[in-house]
Order: sequence, then C-alpha cells, then structure tokens
Amino acid sequence: MRWGTLYRSDSLGKLADAGPADLERFRELGVTTVIDLRHPWEIAAKGRLPETWDVAWHNLSVEHRPYDQAEIDPDLDPWRYLADRFAEVAEDGAVELRTALEVIAAADGPLVFHCASGKDRTGLLAAVLLALLEVPDEEILADFALTERATERLIADWRASHPGRALRWPGYGRAPAEIIRLFLAGLRARYGSVHAYATGHVGLDPAVVTALRTRLVEPPAASGLRHPDGDTAPYGLVEPSLPDDSAPAALPVGTAAGPTGPAACPLPVDGAEGSPADLSDDHDSSPDPSYSSYSSSSYSPSSDTSSSDEGHGSPYGDEPC
Repeated sequence: MRWGTLYRSDSLGKLADAGPADLERFRELGVTTVIDLRHPWEIAAKGRLPETWDVAWHNLSVEHRPYDQAEIDPDLDPWRYLADRFAEVAEDGAVELRTALEVIAAADGPLVFHCASGKDRTGLLAAVLLALLEVPDEEILADFALTERATERLIADWRASHPGRALRWPGYGRAPAEIIRLFLAGLRARYGSVHAYATGHVGLDPAVVTALRTRLVEPPAASGLRHPDGDTAPYGLVEPSLPDDSAPAALPVGTAAGPTGPAACPLPVDGAEGSPADLSDDHDSSPDPSYSSYSSSSYSPSSDTSSSDEGHGSPYGDEPC
C-alpha cells in the first residue's frame, strides 16, 4: 500500500485533551479526511475531532445493534460471538460501509477512519478494504491481531471509566486473528467473495474498487520494495526495513504509544509483522501513534478513558466499538 495515505485509529475526540506534541504529530500526518464510525450519542458523550480543524469529517455509524462487550457471557465461545457481531454490522451497515469506501476512494489526501477503540468497527472496515485490495488473508488476520498489544491498556481504560463496576467478560480487549478469520469465512460462505459482498449487498460500484486499488496500492515495479528473499513484494505492501530504534511500532489499531494524546501508525498491509499500520478499530478506547495494523498508516489518540469499543456499549452502557 502507498505509505501515509490511510490510517485507522480509536476516537479522535481524545485530541481535545491532547498535548502540543501529540497535536503537532497528528498535524504532520497531513490528514484531510476523517471517517468517524461511532454512534451520534457516542460522539455527543466523548467528543470528536475539533471542528475548528480544516478537515472533512464524515459520521457513518455502521453498527445498528449496539452491545456491551464487558457483559458478554463468559460461557459463550468469545470469538464466534464477536465474529457474529461483525457479521451483523456487515449486514446492517451496508449503506454506511459503501459510503465509507467511496469516501476513501475519492479522498484527495491522507485519511483516518476510527470508532471508539479502533478495533471492532474499524477492524471490520479495514478487513473488507484490505480484502478488496487483494491483500492475502494471513496478512489481514495478522494486522487485526496486532491490536492484542493494546489489550492491557483497553482494560485499564475501561476500569478508569467504570469505577466500582466489575468486568464480567474475561476476553475484554482481546483481538485474536480468529475473529476476522471467522468473519471473512462467513462473508464468503454467504456471498461467494468479499468482492461479491461489496458490489452486491453493499452496492459498491466496481469502479470504486478500481479507484481504491489505484489510490492505495503501490505497483510492485514502482515501489521497489522487495521481500528478504529477493522477490518483489505482492501489491508493493512490504515496507523497507528500519533500525529497531526508528521503526514505528506496529501496534493494534486505536492504541497509543504515549501516556497521553493521539498517536498515529501506518497500517502494515503487506503483512510484515512489526510494520506500522494505517487502520485502527473499535471496542478499544485508547488512541496512540504506536498502534496500527496497515502499511498505509494508523493513527490513534491515546488519552480518552471512555468505554472502549470493546463492548459496543449502548447508550445505557459501554461505548460501542
């Protein structure tokens, strides 16, 4: 993927309380468009990207059936349960997902899409987008699983936002690859392929898929990036090696690298572990520049301690992913 064109993050509302260094870091990304996948009531409660910033902002609430991850029955198969919730969003949020993909294809500069935690809702959009770009499944799954590095922070954020409340579900904040594997398998079983799902149920014009590939995929010959074994990297997604002390942390979408403020990381779309990622998603609630999963770029503010997306909280409970 073209570096620095696409980021995934947790709530950018955290930028309202970010320090000067974090704000400058975000501005340096040159973001021109933001897609906020949260419910309007989440935005009202937790804020959004400052309206004074010269950025095109789109609120596309993809989740139509909120649920509270903190209260998931511990006896249920957790990954099957979450994959089924992803499937619901894929079915219910077709209009919003189509608009999001159209906005990404038409954006004239770097774009960030986010939910509350940068894990679930954001992870779903990231997975569908990467599949449309023909990124191998193993890389899509590995990208999503990077969010596991943010689990402890997500739990800490949830506890800070819910003093005195017990966290019932032991899987809170987790993001194992199995969730996306089950989700993509279900999508293909029902529609035949992710492309068929997008151009059929979602109603995406095939021309938009072409536009997405043109905008986001770096041709191998042009990228000059190669696998360690010397073969040209598929889709030009492999990022050049960086010294350990300078390589951006390939952390889960929507987590933060620092104690406060937003963070941004490119998405490792090429599947190379440890490469920065551009996508960050829901049900998590700590934004940070070091959490990402795509080779484009991911961004996440890291100060908000509001309910993490991890439970797609309802208006009367936790925040949705």
